[in-house]
Formats: sequence, C-alpha cells, structure tokens
Amino acid sequence: MLSSPLVSICFFALVARAQETSSLKSTSASDNGKTSLIGVSEAATPTGSYISYSTTSTVVTSSPITTSALLSTITSGSSTRTTTVGSTTIFAISDVVMTSNLTNSTSTSSSTSSQTLLQGSARMSTTAPGNSTSSSTAAFTSSSATPTNVTPCNNYPEFCSRSYGNITEVSAHNSPFVLANNAAANQAFDVITQLNDGIRLLQGQMHFVNSTPHFCHTSCDILDAGPITEYLAKVYTWVSTHPYDIITIILENGDYRPVTDYVPFLEATGLVHFAYIPPVIPMSREDWPTLASMILSGKRVVFFMDYDANQTAVPYILDEFTQVFETPFDPTDRSFPCDAQRPPDLSTADAQSRLYLTNHNLNYDIDILGASLDVPNIPLLNITNNVSGYGSLGAGTETCVQDWGYPPKFLNVDYYNVGNGSVFEVAARWNNVTYNRTCCGVATSGAPRFNSKRRRVIPALVVGLLAGLWLL
Repeated sequence: MLSSPLVSICFFALVARAQETSSLKSTSASDNGKTSLIGVSEAATPTGSYISYSTTSTVVTSSPITTSALLSTITSGSSTRTTTVGSTTIFAISDVVMTSNLTNSTSTSSSTSSQTLLQGSARMSTTAPGNSTSSSTAAFTSSSATPTNVTPCNNYPEFCSRSYGNITEVSAHNSPFVLANNAAANQAFDVITQLNDGIRLLQGQMHFVNSTPHFCHTSCDILDAGPITEYLAKVYTWVSTHPYDIITIILENGDYRPVTDYVPFLEATGLVHFAYIPPVIPMSREDWPTLASMILSGKRVVFFMDYDANQTAVPYILDEFTQVFETPFDPTDRSFPCDAQRPPDLSTADAQSRLYLTNHNLNYDIDILGASLDVPNIPLLNITNNVSGYGSLGAGTETCVQDWGYPPKFLNVDYYNVGNGSVFEVAARWNNVTYNRTCCGVATSGAPRFNSKRRRVIPALVVGLLAGLWLL
C-alpha cells in the first residue's frame, strides 16, 4: 500500500495544475532552492498575545532649536512697512532640519490650499499665511502664486500633502510566495515588479530554519521562499532608488519568537536606515504624518509585526494590532464581510481610531488524507479582483466604507496582476485620483500568468482518478 505523504504530494501537484493555464507544466518539489512539499495542515486564524494600552505614550523624537519671527517688508517709495505675519520654530530630528509654522501647531504642516513643494532635499518647506513660503532658514518671500507640487509621492502628486493614514493602497498578500505550479503561491511576480507596479504593502509569514528566519507559507515544508534577508535586500535596493515612495512591511511572526530575534537579520538588509519611528505609542488613525514629511525625513519604511512586537525594545517595529485591525483571515465567503476579526473583541470606537486592512483574497480548502490547506481560488480571480460585481474588490471595499465610515488603508489581494490593474483602480477611486498606469510587469521566470480565457478547472473526481492512475 502506498504511503499517504506520496498521495498528498501527487494530489497537490494536480490541484496546482488545475488552477493554472493550460500551457503550464509541472515542476519538481524543489525549484531554485524553494521547497514545495505537502503534508502539513494549515492552522486556523493565527492567534497570539495581543497588546493593549490604557494610555498613549509620547516618544521624544525632536527638540526645538530656535524660534524666529516671519516678517513681511513692503517698500513703497521712501516708506517701508514691516509686518509680523507669524513665527517659525526650527526642529532638529536626527540629522534632519525641519520647520514648523506655529499657527498650525505641527512640525510638518502645510496649508490646505497648497501642496508641499518637494525638492529632494532634507529641508521641509511650509506655506505661511498669504501665499508666502517659509524655509528652514526662516527667510520670508512673498509670492503671487501658490506653489504646486508635480513630484509624485507613491505615484500621485496629490498624496504628498496627505496623511499616511488617509491613503488606500494595494497590498500583495504573501508577497514573497512566488513559485510556479505550487498552489500555496499567492503572487505571480517578484517583489521588485510588485513595487514597480504600485504595490505599497508587502507581507509574509516568517519561520526559523535552523537559526535563520525564512519567509515560509504556514510551514517551510510547503513553500520556502528563502531567508528573509534575501527578499528584504531586494526591497532595500528598490527603496534606495525610489526616494519619493513610502512602503509598509508586515512581518508575520509565525514562530511567535521575541521581536529581538529578528533584529540582526533586519539590520543586515539596510532597511532599518529607512525605518519610521512613530512619535506616540500607539498611533491612532489621525496621528500619522504626511507622505511629504516622511519623504523629507528619509523615514520611508513602516514596519509592523503581528505578534510579539515590543516597541520599547525595538521602536521601529510597530505592533500591528494596536494600530491596525484586520477583516477575516483567509476568507472563503465571497461576500467578504468587513468585520474586525483581529484583534478580537475590539469595540467600535477603538476600531474606528485605527487603520485597517481588508483581506480580499478568496480561498478554498484542500483537505486530503489529513492535510488541510487554504489556497487561492484562482478560477474566480478575475471576479475577486474586479472593480464591481458580487464578490469583487470594488464591492467589498464599498461594504467596508459603509460599515466603518472610511476606506481601508490596505487592500490585501492575491495575484494582484489579474484584472490588469483593476485592484489599483479600486484604490484610486477611494483616493479620489485617476489610475492611468500600465499594469502589470513581466512575470518572473517560470511563474504563472493567468488568462481567464485559457483557464481550465479539473473536477475533484477527475483529480482523484488521475492521482490514482499516477501512482500505478
């Protein structure tokens, strides 16, 4: 009698084929060092220790150096009139100097009638009353025109003056898991292509292999995408060459290890240099700075960890669930309810003070010989990622807005490329901008591309028969 693990492996390979285009061919259990073995059951909704704060603590990140008056001098003939129009405080934040118009009581504010003019330097310009611009040198210059920013922040000039918490962005669910012919994969393109296409949240689950953390899907026996340092080094290269972009990374602590165990590996990638450290713990939805201020300060990577973060020990890795809530994990319900599932028992008031992530990635359960896995429902991807219709990302996001009164921060999707940019169209709609970019990039070697007109689905009965024949 044949062993059940072998049956499981054969069955899994067939399911993978059934979901992909008819031109795809099967791969071996190891592809470029990435393991794709089956026989491990996927846990239900992840759970761990949830942190709660009874009060908000302030993190001291800046100190005023000097305050100067802003003077307007008008000369007409032999007479000169000088008027004090405001004052500016110069702050020191690490090695960055920024200015603050005290009438707005914020160190990075700009007028609501104009946008921050980005010049690519570490100096913050703020707009003073009367369409006048003040700089970190406290010089005052009258201007007849309101400065208009033309430099895109996260692909849109309109985003520069917006709060990080007031922009809806697309997330690559399980971003590192790109492996042809493996049903546990969630994306078709590598991380560089994802970022080039407009993905701004990357997330993936980590497990230790010996003494090194890897990105692995549930178990490294199912899909091992390699050490986290390899993946994050690619992200560092992209961030280093895209100075006007802010990205977010959710590190899923699959082994529930202390956050400090990951620090040496994160530091080795160089990304910590760009890591944002919040001024308060926890951050409410209204506390987040503008993209312009994050860009000019150089702190353009926001790290979250789902479980066992410790912002006192590692201030740049934010505890996800005290600042973000998530809708149901690995959803199989096509109506995509927008309930707050994690953290559990969250009051409406507490939920509405947070950012939130909607898990809009449809799954179905494979249960064979004791192995249970939730895998992407690929035959319905064109519908799931669509801008409208039952089960679509567009409809699901609208449900969330109706339920909570504001759109999600993150739209967490599988195979974001399916729909040729439809997921980005949904985000653009709620951001009140127009999506007119080209999507999507070239697939990595051997990774599947999906075409709804050429997809075949093998009924479960046929799969079972083929599995039996394969083993003869």
